[in-house]
Amino acid sequence: MRERADAVLNAHAPLAERMRPRTLDEVVGQAHVLGPGSPLRVAMESGRIPSIVFWGPPGVGKTTLARLIANHSDAQFLTLSAVMAGVKDIREAMINAQMERNAKPPRRTVLFIDEIHRFNKSQQDALLPYVEDGTVTLIGATTENPSFELNGALLSRLRVFVLRSLDADAISALLKRALTDPERGMGEAADALPEAWIERIADSADGDARRALILLETAVELSRAAGKKDDALLDQLIGRGLRRFDKQGENFYDQISALHKSVRGSDPDAALYWFARMLDGGVDPGYLARRVLRMSVEDIGLADPRAQAMCISAWDTYERLGSPEGELALAQAVVYLAVAPKSNAVYRAYKNVRAAVEKHGSLEVPMHIRNAPTKLMKGLGYGDGYRYDHDEADGVAAGQQFLPDALIGTEFYSPVPRGLEIKIGERLAQLRAVSRQKPAR
Repeated sequence: MRERADAVLNAHAPLAERMRPRTLDEVVGQAHVLGPGSPLRVAMESGRIPSIVFWGPPGVGKTTLARLIANHSDAQFLTLSAVMAGVKDIREAMINAQMERNAKPPRRTVLFIDEIHRFNKSQQDALLPYVEDGTVTLIGATTENPSFELNGALLSRLRVFVLRSLDADAISALLKRALTDPERGMGEAADALPEAWIERIADSADGDARRALILLETAVELSRAAGKKDDALLDQLIGRGLRRFDKQGENFYDQISALHKSVRGSDPDAALYWFARMLDGGVDPGYLARRVLRMSVEDIGLADPRAQAMCISAWDTYERLGSPEGELALAQAVVYLAVAPKSNAVYRAYKNVRAAVEKHGSLEVPMHIRNAPTKLMKGLGYGDGYRYDHDEADGVAAGQQFLPDALIGTEFYSPVPRGLEIKIGERLAQLRAVSRQKPAR
């Protein structure tokens, strides 16, 4: 009776759950982790499973692999959701694991924690002693970079395996299996969907197997209800599609980094692509405008001072036009920055100056360039010996000291031989040469 109830339940489970891989060979798209000779495969075959954290985007098999590991090692499988569980739940799970460990015969426990990055420090610390003494084999799943989200003490006891987004070919293979599997698939409802539908669903899933199977199941049900396989039905289902983008997570910072580095690397095509990807993912265009302006001063600088003005103008244009028209002005600025000559000379000079300020503290202002508004201050030597540059040849009081005594001769700014800084460098070299040749009076 129980077996029949399980069968009925399984038949009514979502397709994504029914098609969850039951063996390693059914897992698609993670050959770098599960292929012959790979570290995880070797560990599973040897029976020595370490505590693990699976890091990857949604729908790539993190939970599935945790279940397969538990089944492969004939271990008790316990699950906790970091969204719902607290320290009390962790302790109860550990009591359960200790009982299994002390049973005759003893049995291992695999504790799977989904979204483990959501555990706070105290919750993560509560896991440490049980991971250390082997009470549980911990398997965590996270979409966030564990380097930032997990305590160092816990992370040092885990092996990190990075799961990759599934490509369209891997997802297409999974969809075809779901259509043809007589036990777990769509069965008679499938009626051989057009190949073009499978390809479009695979593309629109954006690397997420779970999303692909949900779309497939819905597409089959819609076509069966309509009595036809009309492309308009699929258009309605898929719509515009969604790309992975987490406004606060790893994906966000990876993409803004890609945009910035593409601009710095003078690749306008890549820069435009990442700019469009972030807009497509829902980022605030105003945020992008601010970041693009930063690029103009950090990576173009005085090699082309017009870049900064163009970014400010593009930002202002966006504020006036809004989306989507104003986004074109920002795109124009992105392309301009990418093809502009590059210089971080002022950026480096400023960092060097800040370091010198921290190192040397409050150095005295040279007496001859101090302000002398009162008779007393003039009597103390404030401003004594100052040479007014406009009265000097070429408008420069050559050799006059402006830096504090401890920094005389220090050159913080070194122009690069690109763009306008070529001219700036020539002028600066001339000024510095004159200053060295003509001592101050």
